[in-house]
Amino acid sequence: MNNIFFTNAFRFIGLIFLQILIFNNINLFGYLNPYPYLAFVFLFPYKKERSSLLLLSFLIGLTLDFFTDSGGVHAASTLFIAYFRLYFVKLILRKSEFEYFTFQITSVSVDKVLLYFFVLIFIHHFLMFSLEFFDLQSFFEILKRTILSTIFTFLVTTFGYYILVSKKK
Repeated sequence: MNNIFFTNAFRFIGLIFLQILIFNNINLFGYLNPYPYLAFVFLFPYKKERSSLLLLSFLIGLTLDFFTDSGGVHAASTLFIAYFRLYFVKLILRKSEFEYFTFQITSVSVDKVLLYFFVLIFIHHFLMFSLEFFDLQSFFEILKRTILSTIFTFLVTTFGYYILVSKKK
């Protein structure tokens, strides 16, 4: 239990520092930023209570909002994907509610993990940019930023996942 706690605490703090100190300073083409802090939501243990995930997801988003002065868009978007995470596990990874207690993402095939990551990142980014612009006339700008940032975040997150987490099987 302590090992899981310290792993999640290290992941939480490490992803916040990486996002704030490194990834927030990457600004390709004037607006393209990766958001690999989402890996915290993907990798949070499925055996834990849902309330812990929701609280920590809100806190990681709120911390990033505080440091980026973004008015709550990270907190809202991260909380949204954390809330619906189990729905997407059921839909994409084909896991039943009874399998959540023994489920580990490292036991799923690569194509399903990549699809799971991509869908959640896309939803997060679409919601985040929609809240940031909050204007229907900017729909194509929201869609452009969502698609490009999703691809960039997906590549960074997948690369980090397969280097750091996947090797620990």
